[in-house]
Amino acid sequence: MWLMRNPEKTMVQVADLNLQLTRKAVKNLRIMVYPPDGEVRVSAPWAMTDGDIRAAILARLSWIRQHQQQFQHQTPSPVLEYQSGETHSYLGQDYILRVHAVAGRGRIELRDAAFMDMYCPPEAAQAERQALLHKYYRQALKDRIPKIVARYEPILGVKVAEWGVKRMRTRWGTCNIRARRIWLGLELARYAEICLEYVVLHEMAHLLERLHNDRFRSILDAAMPDWRRVKNQLRSGSAPFC
Repeated sequence: MWLMRNPEKTMVQVADLNLQLTRKAVKNLRIMVYPPDGEVRVSAPWAMTDGDIRAAILARLSWIRQHQQQFQHQTPSPVLEYQSGETHSYLGQDYILRVHAVAGRGRIELRDAAFMDMYCPPEAAQAERQALLHKYYRQALKDRIPKIVARYEPILGVKVAEWGVKRMRTRWGTCNIRARRIWLGLELARYAEICLEYVVLHEMAHLLERLHNDRFRSILDAAMPDWRRVKNQLRSGSAPFC
């Protein structure tokens, strides 16, 4: 009987980097840089040798340091308590939150292009207010994603079988090429709609090219000539990099 091996985590040093290495059942090595401190984590296949892992990390060293520097220059995100007076972003616009205690189901309304009114029971805890806003964000993305997918399917000549929205800590989106399924990060609801459009396009382009190589970039160039500007717009925020 075949048994799956449990992932094995160790701390290793490569050059001046102390990083977490996880060996597990994956096909390819993956390097991730986490905000806010630039923590580096690497996942690698069981069969990959220590020397090959070290060589791969060294080859991406400048990329790793670039992202660590970006995090160092970012203004730390404020700790949100979902109370009146806080500033919350929605589709690229900042709103002042006003929390109103009401009976019944919670809801969110935008007023005067300046205020985000949250109506919730007076006993609603912080986590419940956060969940209410995230529900609002999720619906905003679900209202927009189908139109973007439908726009780019004929342009790219691909078909998305399934898509969804979920919270992501370090990525804006993911693509399962075999299943033709894409996931979009919930935080995208904070940014201008063009940013959501870019990430949807980015993930759809992976249905044609798995790697971030010249062919992949040429696909983006043809479909959205100013995609680099939009990508930089995302990176300038305090949310995970793309």
